[in-house]
Amino acid sequence: MAPSAITGAASSIHVFLLIENRLLRAALSRLLRKYSDILVIGQGGRPDLNSLPALDQQCYVLIMDSAAVKRLAASIAVESIGQTACKTILIGMGSDEEQFIAAIRSGVTGYLLQEASSSDVVAAVRAVSRGEAVCPSKLCSTLFRFVVQRATEKRLQSSASKPDLTLRQQQLVALVGRGLTNKEIATHLNLSEFTVRNHIHRMLRRVDASSRREAVEVIRAYGYPISP
Repeated sequence: MAPSAITGAASSIHVFLLIENRLLRAALSRLLRKYSDILVIGQGGRPDLNSLPALDQQCYVLIMDSAAVKRLAASIAVESIGQTACKTILIGMGSDEEQFIAAIRSGVTGYLLQEASSSDVVAAVRAVSRGEAVCPSKLCSTLFRFVVQRATEKRLQSSASKPDLTLRQQQLVALVGRGLTNKEIATHLNLSEFTVRNHIHRMLRRVDASSRREAVEVIRAYGYPISP
């Protein structure tokens, strides 16, 4: 092999295709081979958990389809993906929020839905190889909520016991959770706006929250019945 060819192969993004659907696997292989900066180093149809760690020294991006993912038990998938040095991209996935979060927690750095185009796949390969993460915009809010929830749970674990809220305070936080303003809450409860503002300020301090939204999430996490 010529020196230039060796240099090119070394600088290419190495990709391994773990795609159960044979037609999809062949189509992706043909697609990726069109790009000089991407090198398909191997492919397979069924998940071989024992082979994943062996890819560490040669594979930079591992692409899996939804069928291959389903063949991995959740606990095994987390262990396998977490141990391999490959950056993992899941393609052809659904919009299920729990599945998305489970994939993120397992170490996946790319998550493409069923409607993703071929150019989306190529862009994802290049992005994750640069150390970036790729996920659908429609699931970004899910990821944000997950981060907030985990932070809240962590704080609750290290905090004191459940705050003792009065019936009035529970009414107030429920209305705050519905997105009502202080003026609207005052009208609803027949209170002055000043009184409502003071109640909310005291609640923020009691649950150590920096915003109304955060206070609602913390109080809901403590088990108080607050409608979303």
